[in-house]
Amino acid sequence: MVETSTVLSITAATAATGLLAYAIYFDYQRRADPDFRRNLRREERRRARVEKDVAVQQTKQKREDIHGAVDLALKEGFPVGTNEKEQFFMSHVQQGETLGMDPAKTVDAALAFYKALKVYPQPGDLISIYDKTVEKRVLDVLAEMIAYDKDLDLTSGINISDIPSAGLD
Repeated sequence: MVETSTVLSITAATAATGLLAYAIYFDYQRRADPDFRRNLRREERRRARVEKDVAVQQTKQKREDIHGAVDLALKEGFPVGTNEKEQFFMSHVQQGETLGMDPAKTVDAALAFYKALKVYPQPGDLISIYDKTVEKRVLDVLAEMIAYDKDLDLTSGINISDIPSAGLD
């Protein structure tokens, strides 16, 4: 009777030999056959093109999500009283800081900071503070939100060129 270890050893050796033979065949084809090389290059270009298209589509989808979030926030409205604005501001800054810790909630964190920015009396000054304290990934989304909102007056206190670019391109 044949031992189990012998059968396993022969099976492993056969599999290793087959893998080595395939590697040698692939390497030979790669070096010797111009059609094979051409097909490899063509496949690599096709794969790169598909990856680029997927990245562009993801960027467009992310922008649409950001614009939808801003539109929803504008539709919901903002408080008008001084005390309500102050409470709204504090709660949304705190919410933004909490959400900003989770990379999966970047858009939600940026939206919270955006809502706080909308009720702040001098949004330009607040953007300077955000620039120093908020993580870059959240700040990039926030910059996209600010760029999308044409009603936001940023001219008080800062130079528009100091706002970081959205970085979504």
